[in-house]
Amino acid sequence: MTSTDTDELGPVDYLVVEFPPATSNFTGEMAAELDKLVTSGTIRVLDLIILTKGADGELDALEVDDLEGAGELRAAEAKLAGLLAEEDVVNLAAAMKPGTTAGVLVWENVWAGPFAAAARRSGGQLIANGRIPIQAILASIEADEEGE
Repeated sequence: MTSTDTDELGPVDYLVVEFPPATSNFTGEMAAELDKLVTSGTIRVLDLIILTKGADGELDALEVDDLEGAGELRAAEAKLAGLLAEEDVVNLAAAMKPGTTAGVLVWENVWAGPFAAAARRSGGQLIANGRIPIQAILASIEADEEGE
């Protein structure tokens, strides 16, 4: 990334999606949706890896180019910056159950970059952020509907 890229850098998020043994499918619908987000300029993929955790807890990390049949995921790979360090991968994998596979995605919210840059130029700095789980939103809507 150049300094011009970092001047306009938007918020960066990550997620880890875990799949039970023998049920992982990283080349289907999820890959197509990720490709749409990248192609539209909504996000920029900074890192994307696949983790497998053996029944004994042993961890294996694969880059997208190591996967056969990665399809649309390869399109996003060209944008990768390899942000995750080995220590990050180990920390993320700690949440995984033995015998599972997980996809780890780190992305920049490109859509928010201009706002974030304007805030920085104005002397502002991000002091807090968070995410509201969809289950909490659905529970709140349900509670409101029951209260009517």
